[in-house]
Amino acid sequence: MKVVVIGAGEVGYNIAKVMSDKNDVIVIDKDADRAARANELDVQVMVGNGANVDVLKELPAFDLFVAVSSSDEINILACLAAKSVSGGKAKTIARVSNPDYIKKPVSNKSEVGVDVMVCPELSLASEIAELLYIRGAINAEVFAEGKVEMIEFIISEDNPLIGKHFDELHLNECCTVSAILRQNDAANDVIIPNGDSFLMPDDHVIIITRDADVDAVEALFSPVASAPTDSKKKKRKKILLIGCGNVGFYLANLIDQDPEIDLKIIEQNQDRCLEVVDLLPNSLILRGDATNIELLREEGAGYFDVVVAVTGSDEKNLLCGLMAKHFGAKKIIAKTTHPDYIPIFEMVGVDIALSTRNVTVNEVLRLTLSPSVKTLRSLPQAGSEVLEYLVTEKSEMLGKPLRDLQFPKDAIVGMITRGGEQIIPNGNLEIFPGDRVIVLSKPEAYGKLKKLFK
Repeated sequence: MKVVVIGAGEVGYNIAKVMSDKNDVIVIDKDADRAARANELDVQVMVGNGANVDVLKELPAFDLFVAVSSSDEINILACLAAKSVSGGKAKTIARVSNPDYIKKPVSNKSEVGVDVMVCPELSLASEIAELLYIRGAINAEVFAEGKVEMIEFIISEDNPLIGKHFDELHLNECCTVSAILRQNDAANDVIIPNGDSFLMPDDHVIIITRDADVDAVEALFSPVASAPTDSKKKKRKKILLIGCGNVGFYLANLIDQDPEIDLKIIEQNQDRCLEVVDLLPNSLILRGDATNIELLREEGAGYFDVVVAVTGSDEKNLLCGLMAKHFGAKKIIAKTTHPDYIPIFEMVGVDIALSTRNVTVNEVLRLTLSPSVKTLRSLPQAGSEVLEYLVTEKSEMLGKPLRDLQFPKDAIVGMITRGGEQIIPNGNLEIFPGDRVIVLSKPEAYGKLKKLFK
């Protein structure tokens, strides 16, 4: 594909890096230093205004246009210009942060010239909210409009499932175990499980389940953390949120109305405190610097069930998280702008480190894979993706039981949504047009999957 990327910051740079392997990529940025950094990649680089129609007219015909500058308005305007220059043929993606433009992490805004509008901050806030509600989870993503969840757990050494073969556990009554990440002396093994598979201590296990079965899955894979309750929300207690910028506000807004949550927010900027105080009536908002050890001690940081650090500074998020951990907080979640830092954060004591970058990269990759791919979530730690396919009338899968399909060994069907029903697959299940099939796949299987779902 011919791809144009507007903005050579962290997100734009990494989109160009991912896309340049198999596509022709042009990167445009007004800042000469950022443009110079992009020159390290196998891409064409231009210094200029990507929202300027005259600049875009100088480009060769392009298929995909991705606007990820630091300005929402420039990104939207650039997509409009790209639609005009390409005669409406190019697919456009705009990154935005302002809640006036977007209400959910990924939206279609074709009426304003943007095929896909992405809000990484809202996506990250939604992911953190899921992790707050599922104890023991270290990763969580939603599919099928929230009716299907992908959850990652770490298996503790006292988990009763250890050593038992999957075919004797009947796990498919509530979920599909889609992948096991197992560390050994040489490397991390990614196992696509079958009936003979089993779990070992410290395995990372990736589960796909119905939203209604999350409690049952949590009890199986994180039994120590689970406790009898009428709803998963009642498991929540005290949350300390450090930073109320875009990510912090989105997160606070998602959980502010929950009567089972005691939310306290520490924000350093006085104007921001005054701006959000009336918008979050059920939360306690304090003005202060959370890197002040006395402030954290006075506010009882060690007594919180979860401390979430989402300021604009990676260093501050790490420091606040580690201090809260030292005081005794049960779980620490911290944001980093650099996905490469995630393992470092977790190595030194942060329980869960997350980045805003992946959601935009995921949407770009989704548009390049196949028109039938409706959702994509990257799992870098597993070297895999979770893809949601829409089955068409032309699919080779129609009319055959799953066991009779030549399904690639490096992929597994995790869930099927049919109308309003979520179906955990088995070998006898047949696929019908209109089904949405959620698949976990290694890159080696993409070609075969594309053929099956075309």
